[in-house]
Amino acid sequence: MIDDALRAQLQSTLTHLKAPIELTAFLDQSPSSDELRTLLQEIARASSLVSVQERIDAERSERAPSFTIALAGQTPRVRFAGLPLGHEFTSLILALLHVSGHAPRISSDELTQAESLAGPLHFETYFSASCQNCPDVVQALNVLAARNPHVQHTTIDGALFQSEVEQRQVLAVPSVFLNGVLFAQGRMEIADILNKLDTGSAARDAALLDAKEPFDMLVIGGGPAGAAAAVYAARKGIRVGLVAERFGGQVADTLAIENYPSVLETEGPKMVTAMEAHVLSYPVDLIKRQRVSHILQGDLLSVELEGGATLRARSIVVAPGARWRDLNVPGETEYRTRGVTYCPHCDGPLFKGKNVAVIGGGNSGVEAAIDLAGVVAHVTLLEFAAELKADDVLVRKLKSLANVTVVTEARTTEVVGDGHKVVSLRYEARATSVQHELPVAGVFVQIGLLPSTGFLKDALALSPFGEIVIDAKGQTSMPGVFAAGDATTVPFKQIVIAAGDGAKAALGAFEHLMRAYEA
Repeated sequence: MIDDALRAQLQSTLTHLKAPIELTAFLDQSPSSDELRTLLQEIARASSLVSVQERIDAERSERAPSFTIALAGQTPRVRFAGLPLGHEFTSLILALLHVSGHAPRISSDELTQAESLAGPLHFETYFSASCQNCPDVVQALNVLAARNPHVQHTTIDGALFQSEVEQRQVLAVPSVFLNGVLFAQGRMEIADILNKLDTGSAARDAALLDAKEPFDMLVIGGGPAGAAAAVYAARKGIRVGLVAERFGGQVADTLAIENYPSVLETEGPKMVTAMEAHVLSYPVDLIKRQRVSHILQGDLLSVELEGGATLRARSIVVAPGARWRDLNVPGETEYRTRGVTYCPHCDGPLFKGKNVAVIGGGNSGVEAAIDLAGVVAHVTLLEFAAELKADDVLVRKLKSLANVTVVTEARTTEVVGDGHKVVSLRYEARATSVQHELPVAGVFVQIGLLPSTGFLKDALALSPFGEIVIDAKGQTSMPGVFAAGDATTVPFKQIVIAAGDGAKAALGAFEHLMRAYEA
């Protein structure tokens, strides 16, 4: 279960334990319980400060297999239900450290806010081992539970506790329940959770942002284009800020990256961590969890945030990236996260043994169908065109799978639900105009991306496709405002291209500053 390299890493990490901790396992006779027993024994062997005890829960009053983590002699507040492997193995190791008293890597303000929360607060998070967004949520809530006696957190493997997932109608991960009621879905960091619990924090944040001095260059967007722009600008010795709703952008949701020069292979979250560390190695004012609503021109450029604050800058690099394209059919919005999803890696395990549809025959759609075929009962891939647009190697792999059906020249017309979840998908055969209804539990939308430029419609010149029109240096139609990345008219949307264009836009903006200063 744990190879030699991981075992050595585990032993090294657990040398940082601050106090003895107890793992209490709740097991049954299932193979999953046997696997959990082996995992916990491996952990106990890695440190003399870890002990394990088992309880065979004959009355099934507890989830099995599951285990709790607690300081020796104390009531446990952190629990894992299932096997925290894959992306969640790191969450397990960090939970051991934080419960033992090791300080979490959060700001002093966030720590104070976490420790002052009133309770009782019992969080339950449903995850899948293949979900790259789940660990951030799991780790944040485990920190709250480790530092605050009024908080409990249970992490639940949705693929293992399928009946529970169906009962609670969990069709997207991560899904977080607070005291039995749905609290949030999707990727969150600890600051997002604290802000959601502390309703007065938004006003305090807005006041602090309003008070900031003007930036020489303000970057909007935290993907590879924005990160590169911030690094290049900071190296010029000017005052730089970066504002983003979520640092990392699409990269954070990318499973594998194998085409970035000098990086043979990596995963999106690892690249995002490295990008953020690189940005913060320079004096960049990183402002996260803020969405921009307007850019206004004046003596200084003004960037208005949805939270009510306004940032000011002498130049701007806009790099908002792109988002998944919607089907724009009845039922899609109503059943989003209730069967309509855009992430096969995250949500696929929740549809184990069920029939699903994938919309889109490009590389993303075909890759999604291939991945899902190994989990679900049957995949139907619908493509609007007469032929699949994916690479030949992917199409051959797809057609070799027995539980996949490909339907071309299919126009999706409606997502049908029962008021709670998706039950079918309607489409029209374009060649014959015949209407079809396909019984499915999930609809995975993979039909490309749209530039995230809605907030720029009244500020910058946009192409008919909503892309920011730029020149060779990244200059937009507004003086002093430059742009880069997937939201621009650059023809190819790739990480390496976005990073290069971010650097170019920062250099263009810096050149603008120098000329304006000389004038």
